[in-house]
Amino acid sequence: MSNLRTIKIDDRLVDVDPNLTLLQACEQAGIEIPRFCYHERLSIAGNCRMCLVEVVGGPPKPAASCAMQVKDLRPGPEGAPSEIRTNSPMVRKAREGVMEFLLINHPLDCPICDQGGECDLQDQAMAYGVDFSRFREPKRALEDLDLGPLVETHMTRCIHCTRCVRFIDEVAGVPQMGQTGRGEDEEITTYLGASLDTNLQGNIIDLCPVGALVNKPYSFTARPWELRKTESIDVMDALGSAIRIDTKGREVMRILPRNNDDVNEEWISDKTRFVWDGLRRQRLDKPYIRENGRLRPAGWDEALNAAAAAMKGRRVAGLVGDLAPAEAAFALKQLVEGLGGAVECRTDGARLPAGNRSGFVGTATIADIDDAKRILLIGTNPRDEAPVLNARIRKAWINGAQIALLGQAVDLTYDYHHLGTDREALSGLLDEDLANTEGTPGIVIIGQGALREADGAAVLGHAMRVCELGDCKLLVLHSAAARVGAMDVGAVTEGGLTAAIEGAEVIYSLGADEVEIAPRDQGGPFVIYQGSHGDRGAHRADLILPAACYTEENGIFVNTEGRPQLAMRANFAPGEAKENWAILRALSAELGRTQPWDSLPELRRAVFEAVPHLAEIDLVPENDWQPLETGPLGRASFRNAIADFYLTNPIARSSPIMAELSAMAAARRNPALAAE
Repeated sequence: MSNLRTIKIDDRLVDVDPNLTLLQACEQAGIEIPRFCYHERLSIAGNCRMCLVEVVGGPPKPAASCAMQVKDLRPGPEGAPSEIRTNSPMVRKAREGVMEFLLINHPLDCPICDQGGECDLQDQAMAYGVDFSRFREPKRALEDLDLGPLVETHMTRCIHCTRCVRFIDEVAGVPQMGQTGRGEDEEITTYLGASLDTNLQGNIIDLCPVGALVNKPYSFTARPWELRKTESIDVMDALGSAIRIDTKGREVMRILPRNNDDVNEEWISDKTRFVWDGLRRQRLDKPYIRENGRLRPAGWDEALNAAAAAMKGRRVAGLVGDLAPAEAAFALKQLVEGLGGAVECRTDGARLPAGNRSGFVGTATIADIDDAKRILLIGTNPRDEAPVLNARIRKAWINGAQIALLGQAVDLTYDYHHLGTDREALSGLLDEDLANTEGTPGIVIIGQGALREADGAAVLGHAMRVCELGDCKLLVLHSAAARVGAMDVGAVTEGGLTAAIEGAEVIYSLGADEVEIAPRDQGGPFVIYQGSHGDRGAHRADLILPAACYTEENGIFVNTEGRPQLAMRANFAPGEAKENWAILRALSAELGRTQPWDSLPELRRAVFEAVPHLAEIDLVPENDWQPLETGPLGRASFRNAIADFYLTNPIARSSPIMAELSAMAAARRNPALAAE
């Protein structure tokens, strides 16, 4: 028996779910309903009144379609389908009146407003408004808020849709914004004038339907029609959020979210959104060779010859960094192992099991969190390691999920049961009676901080055993965007990082900036660094090969749930820098071991032959469950993987905005104390 209900919309019969709002039913029927306050991922406010429709047979006035459900409609005469009209004279007059009212106090800033060209109010005033106003009184004025270095405010433009208030409260989980006053005195503000303490605050820029909240770093740098738009994915964390990169000429001007219900919905973190200024600073734009302790510029021929000379006949170790695409990791593996060396991507020492995808990825998807009723977090702080994932966990909590944390006690924007901080608490979970939870969907999320110690494999084994006892799925939360892809192509060595670099005379670092390597004057190896920024890896390097970063080359990244995704080139690398795979291909020719591909498509074919599931872009493969042994655990407490959310990679450390945000976060953690 069907649960659908037949209604008539603009003289057309449609079958819809009776639990839908009238606005959603119209959208399903392909009819656009204007709105300002309504947003499908936020609670319903019903205060802009722009979405008015006429309900035939109802009260003789228009109804707010966002706040009325299909099941609330009265049937027509003799049981005829209920009828609504979206373009009747009543509706048109009502919309014109609402628009005129909204524009009473709205300043005519359009030529100088940074939202011009992509403003909802501007578009809807053209489509549904009139070309005159009966209002002659002075417009009101408000003081602008100081929300920090990310969001610029022009509160005289605010139409009080409260989208920002609802997002900060419901999604970000930090109720620091609200609405005060009534009538002419009504205004949106933060409590006590404080800046926002969340790493998701940039999303209110996208939510604002007018120019009241705009992107402060991007402000007055470009107009939307000047930008070239490229759909790509984010690599600032391992979530793989869908993004759009807007470029002007050769430079990235801003980064915006794209909708992907299975991954990030339509949110991105502040690091993802604002890190673009780090893409143009401290860039490596030409090869360098260290002579007499100093780096000097060199040409590509000289640099490749020097690299080949250093590698021939010596033990080579290859390290895959956190931002390297899977194709480059595969090419490095082929090159280094062809020379008899070893390659390793677990540069943080995580004890992830090679070849066991259920162990280094898990069996859960990100979307599974929505339906989970039990979530156990082990050794992770998702608010820092994956802020958008943390917002998804919060949504599950709002819907009734029980959250438990085993590790450092942190503020996760939702309530949780703290089970303990050390391995003993994890071991104790195996002794509890978990049988009564069968049939209730559950997820265990384990972070990299839990896997970095010497007993990391045993910790993972215990977590997998908890999944079996509690009938849960496992999600391994990675902190590096390149890690899963590199694990998939086999860029691992038995024994991990220590075994890979032990005895190595040459280390080839593919953007591995987080690894400490002994200096040359202390007997350390010769280091060849291939990367995009002059960060820690370049400071230690004896030879530097400049490479493109994630916005400057096409590449495959596999996110934390095991989903292959495409990062697309939006602009070109500066100076003489080249794509990562091309550098490795050229070096292989200098070594006399020419790799059998001359283009990225040829390289991808080789990758897909070796790892077929990487060809299934945007699909999550099912992983066979292969539990690890529950070996002996140590006694240490769990430590989280990320100490500073804003400075986790070379691009972020090159960003002045990220440096400012890091300093502000440190000041909040350590407030000044009055002298006694």
